[in-house]
Amino acid sequence: MQGNINVQTENIFPVIKKFLYSDHEIFLREIVSNAIDATQKLKTLASMGKVQGDLGDLTVEVKIEKKKLIISDRGLGMTAEEIEKYITQIAFSGAEEFLEKYKDKGENLIGHFGLGFYSAFMVADKVEIVTKSYQDAPAMHWVCDGSPTYEMKECKKDDRGTDIILHISDDCKEFLEEQKILQLLKKYCRFMPVAIRFGEESEWVDKLDKNGEPVKDKDGHTERMEVKKPRVINNSDPAWRKKPADLTDEDYKKFYHELYSMNFEEPLFQIHLNVDYPFNLTGILYFPKVRKTIDPNRNKIQLYCNQVFVTDSVEGVVPEYLMLLHGVLDSPDIPLNVSRSYLQSDGNVKKISAHISKKVADKLEDMFKNNREDFEQKWDDIKIFIEYGMLTEEKFAERAMKFTLLKNTEGKFLPLEEYREKIAPLQTDKDKNVIYLYATDVEEQHAYIAQAKAKGYDVLLMDSVLTPHFLNMLEQKIDKSRFVRVDSDVVEKLIPHDETIPEKMSKEDQEKLKPIIEGELDKQKYTVMLEALESDAQPMIITQNEFMRRYKEMSQTSGGGMGFYGEMPESYNLVVNTNHPLIEQVLGEDDAEKQKQLVHQLTDLALLSNGLLKGEALTNFIKRSVEIIK
Repeated sequence: MQGNINVQTENIFPVIKKFLYSDHEIFLREIVSNAIDATQKLKTLASMGKVQGDLGDLTVEVKIEKKKLIISDRGLGMTAEEIEKYITQIAFSGAEEFLEKYKDKGENLIGHFGLGFYSAFMVADKVEIVTKSYQDAPAMHWVCDGSPTYEMKECKKDDRGTDIILHISDDCKEFLEEQKILQLLKKYCRFMPVAIRFGEESEWVDKLDKNGEPVKDKDGHTERMEVKKPRVINNSDPAWRKKPADLTDEDYKKFYHELYSMNFEEPLFQIHLNVDYPFNLTGILYFPKVRKTIDPNRNKIQLYCNQVFVTDSVEGVVPEYLMLLHGVLDSPDIPLNVSRSYLQSDGNVKKISAHISKKVADKLEDMFKNNREDFEQKWDDIKIFIEYGMLTEEKFAERAMKFTLLKNTEGKFLPLEEYREKIAPLQTDKDKNVIYLYATDVEEQHAYIAQAKAKGYDVLLMDSVLTPHFLNMLEQKIDKSRFVRVDSDVVEKLIPHDETIPEKMSKEDQEKLKPIIEGELDKQKYTVMLEALESDAQPMIITQNEFMRRYKEMSQTSGGGMGFYGEMPESYNLVVNTNHPLIEQVLGEDDAEKQKQLVHQLTDLALLSNGLLKGEALTNFIKRSVEIIK
């Protein structure tokens, strides 16, 4: 029998080959998915009593023979009428009718008959179907060479099921290489719900004698031998399909390493998703340890549709702040051949994204409430997710205010509300603002931290790349609050109070002093400020305006909209303590050269304490210091 494939255009195959599928390798996923569907449907019918007898081995097999790639199943098979309906009528979906007929029974099965089958012509010059239905009907042999015509006739086939035989074209010979097919099967099919066999693999076992006893060598060691066994490439019952109650922490970790075999670190914890209304979603998301040298292209979240791999580009499905999580999501509500624009605009996808965000918030809040000590231990690794989430998702931010922790420079943790209560008595300024002091680097800002602690103040460690943005957000959310870095002003002015320190130096002397000190500095970079501080405070201190520095840092991490601040040069204040004896000595020095040397030494000490003395200036300072000691 000969016939024409019922399509609207004579050029359907060039369209399929060039435009319908952007990636040729997808053909293997489509053909194997069809085989899995046929097998699943058979199992469903058998469970309903519509197929009698033992189903036998239902493993799907993939083989390479000469120039052919063969995918075989022992599923439903097809009659001649079904081939006409499901294969030659391209617009028809075989799964739709099957699901409609049995929609209230059995499993939720989605078929990929129709265009999915024709993806084979992206890599094959000719495609054959040899099939025998589970029903009492003759086996059929269907052949098409990539033109709109086909041949179909009865044939001999002993067993139920379907063989799809692809005659691989010369320009696609890579799909005849064992390693290439193995790679694609592991990429697209490694969690499909029916066992898939491809080739053989080696296994070393103990060598046994005819009595079943281990064979020993002359040194008494058991001899080993290499044996070949069929290679099953998939785990048909992955962890995300199981109930959380049936899984241990060890099971979750084992599955994590199954997903990412080259990642030897353990995940921090996981969130198991299982939703059936208003959409279907299962999956496991893992919180990894985030390294500074992070590679966002490694260990990405994998998206599946009924255990068939779809993509690992999950923008739109997963909230942006969780893109660095690892794991797997599976939803039949997301089609196989999905585009990025679809993921960003589909209503179901948006609901899924919102649900994931809610489940993450639920998990974090539960950890905080029920095992705070463990939550604190994980905080440094998970805070980047929480900070980013609060900056990008308003609903998440509202929830996270309850469990966001602040860590001080002594390594102690407190949630936002408790920390405010702790510092408010001593760190409230004259305008009733609670001042949160913080450092970004304990080593570099040690002197400033020590001065603040000497006043009885508590200092936070805020060392995230998102710190400037995060602090801005907190200032908006926490009423009457300001975050001030410890090196942004002299300690007496970090938390302004009404009391003032008496000035020992007259205004006239201050006017004489200022140009003397300015003469030793780069006026473009440093602004000299004269302040009356405690006499035992440092003679000179480098500070950096909180507002200007923070907005400059924000512009460097956000890009766009704040370029003005990012382009501004670095600027610092040199605060001169007019009450310090050494500053009085500078003013009273009659020898101009000695006065210059003293000012130079004092300014260099201030710069050195802030890590700003470098290169030739540092060399000269060391040389000058040695001369002074002599």
